[in-house]
Formats: sequence, C-alpha cells, structure tokens
Amino acid sequence: MRRIVFLIFVLTFIITVGHVYAHVTEHPPTEIGDFQFVAHHEVSERTSGQSALKFKVLYMRDHFPPEVVAALDKAHGGFDVDRRDGKGETYFALPGVGIIQISADLKTTRLIETPPALKEANAHYTTVWTTSEGTPYLSFPANDVGKIFTTTMDGTLVHTLEAPDAMTDFKHQAVNTYFSEGGKFVPTGITHIDGMLYVTTGYSDLDYILGAKLTSLEPLEANWYPLAFGGKGDEPGQFGTGHHITVPYGTKRLDASDRANAEIERYSPDGTYLETLPLIKGSFPCSIDYEAGYAVVACLFGPNKEKGAPLYILEDNNLVSTVMLKEELGVETFQHLHGAVIRKIDGKLYIIAQSWNPGDIVILEQIM
Repeated sequence: MRRIVFLIFVLTFIITVGHVYAHVTEHPPTEIGDFQFVAHHEVSERTSGQSALKFKVLYMRDHFPPEVVAALDKAHGGFDVDRRDGKGETYFALPGVGIIQISADLKTTRLIETPPALKEANAHYTTVWTTSEGTPYLSFPANDVGKIFTTTMDGTLVHTLEAPDAMTDFKHQAVNTYFSEGGKFVPTGITHIDGMLYVTTGYSDLDYILGAKLTSLEPLEANWYPLAFGGKGDEPGQFGTGHHITVPYGTKRLDASDRANAEIERYSPDGTYLETLPLIKGSFPCSIDYEAGYAVVACLFGPNKEKGAPLYILEDNNLVSTVMLKEELGVETFQHLHGAVIRKIDGKLYIIAQSWNPGDIVILEQIM
C-alpha cells in the first residue's frame, strides 16, 4: 500500500530586492602541479528563501579555475560530498576538464588528473562511496558513452562498468527484452550500498534501476546482477524519468529522483518499494541531497516555467524554504537546475548548485 509523505508547503515568500551586482577582482596566478585555485569577489546582497532558511550568493563561476569556467556552459552533471569523518570535500566532473574537487571549506578548488576516457565523457552525476574495508571511490555515470567509470579519490581509473548486452540476465523479462533488442544503456545516476551498485537509466525507454555487484575489492571488479526495479510509468515506484539516485548518509535507503512525476521514489536495497515523497506538481526534481537534517532538491523546472527553476529545501520531508536563483538572486543562467548538494559548515548551511542549458555553478550561503 502506497505510503505518501505529505509536504507542508510554506506560503510566505520574503523577497529582498537589491541592485548591488557582483564585482570581480583579478584572478591570482594559477599554480601548476597540485593545482589549487582561490578567487575573491564581492557578490550581490539579494536573498531568497523563507524564515531561517534564506540564502545569498557567496561565490559565482569566477571563484573557479579558468579551465572550469571555460567548460561550464556545457555542464550537465552534479556533485557529491565526501561525508566521511574529517572530510567534507565536494566532487564533480566536466567534459574536457575531468574531476574537480572543492575544498571542505569551499574556498579552494583542485583539478584532479583524470583518465582520458572519463575526461572526454559527460559525467552525468558523481558518487562518493566506500567499500566494506573502508576504501573510498568516485563513480561517474557517463550518459553519452553508456559506461560507468570508477576512480580512486586521486583520479586513478580502477574499473569501467560496460553496458549490459543481450546475454545479461536480470531475471526481469522487460529488461532482458530491452537489451536483447538493442536498447541503449544510458546511465543517469549511480549509488552504492553494501557491495551493490544501483544505476538509474531515465534517459532511455528502459527507466529501470539496475543492480551490479562487487565481485572483488583487490582489484575492484563489478558485474551486472539479476536485480532490476522501477520501470517507466506513473504508478508507485515507477518513473517518468529516473534521474539522480542517492543513499541518505547514515541510512540504507535508496532515494531516486522521479523527474517527470515530481516525486522522490524510495526503495530498500533489495528493490522493494517503500514510499513516495511528492513534491510540488509541475516541478521536475533532478537531484536530492541530505545533510544536517535538511535535504535540497534541484529542479529542472518549477510549476511556473516562465520563472527560473527552484531549489527546494526540506526538513523532515516537509518543504520549508524555496530558493529562486534566477528570479530572486539574479543569477540569470539558472533557468534550469540540474544538481545541488547541501553542506553545514561552522553552524551555517551552504548550497552548491549547478545549472543546465546553459551550465553554470554557484555557491549559496545561509543568512544568519
């Protein structure tokens, strides 16, 4: 029986309309080798959000290295945070640039040497995960080439999960038929629980979550596993477009963004459907991320498509703040959101967000 988690929508929208625009200072010299980039600038004092969850722009694209800025227009991906104790770095990747690390304090950026196959592909999202022995990895679903690349934290390629073929048996007739008839493998997201990888495929007619199992840790190996669940549709646990997938830190629950149905679908590791978290109808949630009791949802569209897309902030599954980057913060490139993560640093919340078409990046800071 479908259990719906009802949202309490906050109706009071406080808009601070200012006209103080960004002024950028000159970039410091770029360091070669162990590359770190630091930029400083002043930004607008506009705010967006409600109650205690109002945000302003802290950093815009000029905070990042020239190589990143040059590739941002075509950005079509998202972030993940290394939430292990003592860490906090954020990772993402851009075609032609490779893997990028934002420091735990958000002040510096490091470009990580990246294998050519991954560097030239589009990493649709990024996932930080850890084996049972405590070894961390980065995984990147490359939607354009139909592969999933896994690297060490320093960018060494250790595994490539290729597309399933006609001989792969998922013990699910619809999935087996899809691949036996030559259906394309288009991974949109990946996550990990207890030696299993879970892959969303929402950019194809398949739209199932597929399972792959780690078969070796030294060296790292994974093979497709006979687990598939979801499927295209609008019934509980089905997808309009299965997009980002994550495991809320400290849990063993899969949360997958159901873009077209404006929902987050939740499952247990064996693929059992648990519940649906409904969002505002007409929104297109691309990704969800959790930290410090909050979740941030990046939406491709909002209910009013004439406006820029919203960032929804949830607390205990309830919508408590809506941040409008284009309409209220004046960041014109944020017509469509594609990914966002939330951080809590020294008692204050920060959001790192990426837009699509055109691509851009911004870091927001909570107003205290």
